Amino acid sequence: MLYSEKTPAQKRADFRAALASGTLQKMPGAFNPLSARLIQNKGFDGVYISGAVIAADLGLPDIGLTTLTEVALRARQISRMTDLPTLVDADTGFGEPMNVARTVQELEDAGVSGLHIEDQINPKRCGHLDGKAVVDTDTAIKRINAAVSARRDPNLLIMARTDIRAVEGLAVAIDRMKALVDAGADAIFPEAMADLGEFEAVRTAIDVPVLANMTEFGKSELFTTDQLAGVGINLVIYPVSLLRLAMGAAERGLETILAEGSLQPEVKNMQTRARLYELLDYSAYNTFDTSIFNFQVPQGKGAS
Repeated sequence: MLYSEKTPAQKRADFRAALASGTLQKMPGAFNPLSARLIQNKGFDGVYISGAVIAADLGLPDIGLTTLTEVALRARQISRMTDLPTLVDADTGFGEPMNVARTVQELEDAGVSGLHIEDQINPKRCGHLDGKAVVDTDTAIKRINAAVSARRDPNLLIMARTDIRAVEGLAVAIDRMKALVDAGADAIFPEAMADLGEFEAVRTAIDVPVLANMTEFGKSELFTTDQLAGVGINLVIYPVSLLRLAMGAAERGLETILAEGSLQPEVKNMQTRARLYELLDYSAYNTFDTSIFNFQVPQGKGAS
């Protein structure tokens, strides 16, 4: 009932242990707190909080327009609703090293288990668009140094994302990843890898956990979890997938109203009232205070 039964510190420790387990961690992106509940209910390992999704939810493109306050608010709302670890996209840290330090502490206070800082210029753009530009290695290192020095819980995972592969190639990207690990990064996010062999090359070269971004319509092929596990990837995210699925369904529903005059043809595809109540744990609220929650909860996934 209400919020997570686990403290942020417990979830951070769980996240560290999971990444060291040798088992691929699967983390779909939540577009709101309710979808985070669904991700947990379906048995996934963690919840990803995408900067692109936060921007889209605000009706904005992913070009560095969102603020730290907006990202921290959504990170807090999602993290407190799930017992799973959450990993949040912190973009470039929202400024220079001092801004990065504040970003880390704000997101730590929001209850996340980890965050990633990237090496694009500020303001950044979507990692799977052409025309990206990255900062020099010294600037990238300073961002990670600032992030690592700012955290208060040593189990808060600081992940370094690099977008340099698309700009200068794989060999330069691997050199930068090594430098970021030397700067204190606990894990690496190599963005926009061209094929599975590139993921394998990164995994071979880097001795910290490696993340694979399986975003649709991007630069990377959508590899299966077996393929990624086979080359030693530790963590896979599906950052925008649930938002795309939900918006696709919403668009079809609106078109059905216009075409049919009713949503009756789409009712079979909707989440039922009973299933929604199940995810929200209405029954626990009934038990807690029957003076307020004194109704009967529909039973069964097929109930209306």
